[in-house]
Amino acid sequence: MTVPAQRYADRPGQELADPSFWQLPPEDRLAAFARLRALDAPVFVPEGRGRGHWALVRHADVQEASRLPKVFASAPGVTTPEPARWVRALFGDSMVNLDGPDHAQLRKIVQRAFTPRLLAAAEADIHAVAARIVDDVLAHRPDEFVSAVASRLPLEVICNMMGIPEHYRPEIADRVNHASENIGVERGLAARLRMPGRGLRALARMQRMVAGIGRERRRNPQDDLISALVCANVDGQALGARQLGAFFSLLMVAGVETTRNAITHGLTLLTDFPGQRELLLGDFETYADGAVDEMIRHSTPIIQFRRTVNAEHRLGGHLFRPGDKVVLYYASANRDEAVFPDPDAFDITRSPNPHLGFGGGGPHFCLGAHLARVEMKALFRELLTRPVGLRAAGLPDLAGSSFDNRVRSLRFAFDQP
Repeated sequence: MTVPAQRYADRPGQELADPSFWQLPPEDRLAAFARLRALDAPVFVPEGRGRGHWALVRHADVQEASRLPKVFASAPGVTTPEPARWVRALFGDSMVNLDGPDHAQLRKIVQRAFTPRLLAAAEADIHAVAARIVDDVLAHRPDEFVSAVASRLPLEVICNMMGIPEHYRPEIADRVNHASENIGVERGLAARLRMPGRGLRALARMQRMVAGIGRERRRNPQDDLISALVCANVDGQALGARQLGAFFSLLMVAGVETTRNAITHGLTLLTDFPGQRELLLGDFETYADGAVDEMIRHSTPIIQFRRTVNAEHRLGGHLFRPGDKVVLYYASANRDEAVFPDPDAFDITRSPNPHLGFGGGGPHFCLGAHLARVEMKALFRELLTRPVGLRAAGLPDLAGSSFDNRVRSLRFAFDQP
C-alpha cells in the first residue's frame, strides 16, 4: 500500500481525502494529524467536483467551532457525505443535524423524558447487565470480545431503558450492524450504487418497528423512555413517529456503536499498557473515572463531524466564509500536544483531561455522555475484578472508517483456565 503521508508530503491535508489513508495503522494516521496541527492555519481537503472542506485539527479550534453553532452549523448534516434530501425527507432529521430552535425544542423534549427516576433505574440496570454479561463470559468462554461483551452492554441497556420488547432485540442488533457497517468506509462502485442500500433499509425497518411500539405506548403508557417521549409533557410537546424513529436510530447507531468501540479499545489499551492496568486494579474506585475518560480520549470513538459555515468568521489563522464546509477532527484534537502532554501515552491519572470524545461543548454535547461513562465503569469493574485475568489477544480488526474508530472484532483470552 502506498503511504499517503509520503505521497502528499508537499500537499499537506490532501491525504485525508485518500481512502487508503484510513486503512493505515492508527499511529501513521495520528502522525499525519500531528503534522497538520503544526501548520499555521487549517488546510483545504478536496472532495471532488470542486467540493471540499477545511480541516480543523487543533483542540482549541475544534472547541471554538463547536461552541459557535450560529457560525458553524450542523445542518444540513454532520456526516460526510451529507445526507441526501430524499433521505432526510424519508427518515426525518436526526437531532445531530439540527440547529437553533428546532434542535433546542427536540433536545428539550428528550432531556425532560430523562427523569431522575428513569436515570436511577437505568444506572441500576447497567450494573445488573454488566454482571450478567461477565457471568456468561466466564461460563461459556467465548473468544471474540465485540459480539460477546462490548456490543451487548449498550444494546441491552438502551433497549431496557426504551422499553423494547425482548422479541424485537435480535433483529434490532442485526439492523444496527447493517446500518453502520459502511459509514465512512470506502466501497466499490456496485456497493455505492445499491439503492436504497442495506444500511438505509436497516434504518427503515428499525424506525417502523419503534413507530409501532410508540403507537402502542400512546394508548398504554409504561414506565419507559418511549412512553415518556411520545406522551405529551407539561408543555404539550411530544415526539411524533418520524422524530421517535430518528431519535431511536441515533441512540442505536451512535449510542451503541460508540460505547462498544470505546469498551473494545479500552480492553486493548489495558492489555498494551500493563502498568496502567495494575494501577487500576490496585484501587479501582480511585482510578476508574480517569481510566474511562482516558480510554475515550485515546480511542476517540467518533473521528470527525462536519459543519457548514453560516457567517464570516476568523478561526485558527483562516477567514471562513458562508457556505464553506468545515470538518472537526476530534481524533486529532484529542492528541493535541498543546493540551495533552505526551498525547500518545495511555495515562489513567491524566489530569486535567479535557478530551473532546463527547464533542467540543455547545448545544450538541453528547446527551449520553453520563450513561456511557457509567456503562464503561460498570463493565470494567466486572471484567477486571473477577479472578480470571481477561486480556486482548492480538490487534483489533479496525473497519478503516473515516467517520468512527470502529472495531469489527477483537480476540480475547483468559490468563487462568
